[in-house]
Amino acid sequence: MAEIAQLDHTVINVQFDMDRAEGLFRDLGFTLTPRGHHSLGSINHLMMFGTDYLELIGLPPGMENPRKDIAEAPLGINGLVFKATNVDETFAHMKDLGFDGDPPKAFTRPVELPDGVKDAAFRTVAVRSDVFPGGRVYYCEHRTPELVWRPEWQSHGNGASSMPEFVIVSNDHEQEASDFGRLLNSDVSGSSGCLAVTYQGGQLTLMPPASYTERYGAAASPMNGRNSIFGALVFRTDSLDKARASGTPAIDEANRVVFREGNFDSVLEFIG
Repeated sequence: MAEIAQLDHTVINVQFDMDRAEGLFRDLGFTLTPRGHHSLGSINHLMMFGTDYLELIGLPPGMENPRKDIAEAPLGINGLVFKATNVDETFAHMKDLGFDGDPPKAFTRPVELPDGVKDAAFRTVAVRSDVFPGGRVYYCEHRTPELVWRPEWQSHGNGASSMPEFVIVSNDHEQEASDFGRLLNSDVSGSSGCLAVTYQGGQLTLMPPASYTERYGAAASPMNGRNSIFGALVFRTDSLDKARASGTPAIDEANRVVFREGNFDSVLEFIG
């Protein structure tokens, strides 16, 4: 059997409001990388962990001919990205499953370092958009990982160190779980009300809207007529007290702290 996939990063779409997003996530205790500018026209900030990261992606205000996959996508958790050693092989795997969309693309992003500016280089390939309607699912091949994972960006005031769980809410969660299992070379486990698909170091949790509301209550994101949404990001922290001190939780329990970032429709859960 092929190797089980490994999470690379998750993405929150902030569209044209990057300045506000940058401030809000700093206030939540994250260390953000300096603002990046992709050769494709988008801008970003990253929150780096051990082997994965959270990306805020957006567009410069007033940008002409903006990227439609960002400008026309909903605000909030919008990207689920796995690691690839060779996106051409990944694209072939997608073709075998009937999940393929556009062929791989390459792009760069300048990174300012103490010894000068260097270009971080990437190749990505995405699953066709109708397969997982909750958001963009794709793979990223890092050509220069040493320019992305750097110690000065990997320590956070809220204690976050990894993303062991990604929550997906769907009216057809059983089918989505099956499709993710095939894509990630993984198995599906759990009961009908909550299914899990493991990736290296964590899991996707897929559930129907009723189970999502039961887990997050008033902090849950609305479906707004959509059949599927990316419902929450879960972070491992070395101290729930550090997470609590970073803001006003919507849910504060002994074993978890949940924030709702309403400006960008994102549910952020911290576990110890």
